[in-house]
Amino acid sequence: MNGSNQEDTHRTIERVARESYGRLVAYLSSHTRDVASAEDSLSNALVAALTTWPRDGVPQNPEAWLLTTARHSFIDLVRHRQVALASEPTLLLLKENSTEATVSTEFPDERLKLLFVCAHPAIDSAMHAPLMLQTVLGLDAARIAHAFLVSPTTMGQRLVRAKTKIRNGGIQFEVPQERDLPERLDAVLEAIYAAFGIGWDDMEGVDQRGRELAEEAIWLGRVLLQLMPGEAEVRGLLALMLHCEARRRARRGPDGRYIPLLEQDSQQWSLPLIEEAEGHLAEAASRGRAGRFQLEAAIQSVHAERARSGRTEWTAIVLFYERLDRISPTLGTRTGYAAAVGEANGPEAGLALLDGIDLDAVSAYQPYWAVRAHLLQRLGKTSEAADAFDRAIGLAEDPAVRQFLLQRRR
Repeated sequence: MNGSNQEDTHRTIERVARESYGRLVAYLSSHTRDVASAEDSLSNALVAALTTWPRDGVPQNPEAWLLTTARHSFIDLVRHRQVALASEPTLLLLKENSTEATVSTEFPDERLKLLFVCAHPAIDSAMHAPLMLQTVLGLDAARIAHAFLVSPTTMGQRLVRAKTKIRNGGIQFEVPQERDLPERLDAVLEAIYAAFGIGWDDMEGVDQRGRELAEEAIWLGRVLLQLMPGEAEVRGLLALMLHCEARRRARRGPDGRYIPLLEQDSQQWSLPLIEEAEGHLAEAASRGRAGRFQLEAAIQSVHAERARSGRTEWTAIVLFYERLDRISPTLGTRTGYAAAVGEANGPEAGLALLDGIDLDAVSAYQPYWAVRAHLLQRLGKTSEAADAFDRAIGLAEDPAVRQFLLQRRR
């Protein structure tokens, strides 16, 4: 195979891995009851594809090829561990499903099941969402670490420990009974929203998979709603993601220039998505159990109202942030609260809230420094604003955001 064709084949492998990783891991796990080994087996299958496909050509059904190869790899892993007797049920499960999976062009999507498995109470609760992001959505430790404000090395070590816990603890791949779902729901919601956030940050920016990841998170939110239609926070999360997704086209100019929310042309926002989001938010509110995602969606709903009224009701946003800060005082919440107060009550009031946040906690948190720079600039504190802008610029990963901040600094 010549160099050009080989390069095309490698790109195909990368695409299939990106699109199918979570689905295949979930499918393998559902039949092997072993998440860590399912990942190892699929990794071996991808390595085999890098060797075989450039030589023999891309198979007609790449997913089926990977699944079959991963299944064989899993059986080898079991045998190499010399626990064939104990693993007999697993081997039988693989054989029972081998024919159907090999010839099928579609696989049952088991990702929602795997989300709930990763939220097992025997696993450290702090690792529920990161484990879901890697195992179900195939994100690497570095991207997950960035979302949770820890180092890639630390996150990688934690993920390995969590998977070892699943394997050694005999945690089964099975959706908990209906009565047990609510206790795992918060972790599942957190993971879906984290996936959306990672995709949203990358959308049309530094990573081509951003839009796909955001869409996948919305899809998972819809499937979760089908499973648990009575849960207000499920609707709240879906409403939040839809409100954000509605503004996707307006986030970038024709030349790729970053456009912040307050400067976006609201006529470019998707009204059907906004209307769908409002419907879910209204239904959630009718249940009288306001939670974090409903409040965040309510904030986005106020912003969306600008498409109709032409103005932003900052007082309403501040009120929602006050409630949100009481139940979820995260860095993101407190920074957003300060920004809203700065708009509603003046930059001094916003800065006072920012000053109340521990500087060690925000040393690497880019939004904090961007908001601080903006408020200081409004007060005419040029030197202090420049320092904050420099911090924000240095922490910005998206080149378009970095260029936007550089222009504001000038």
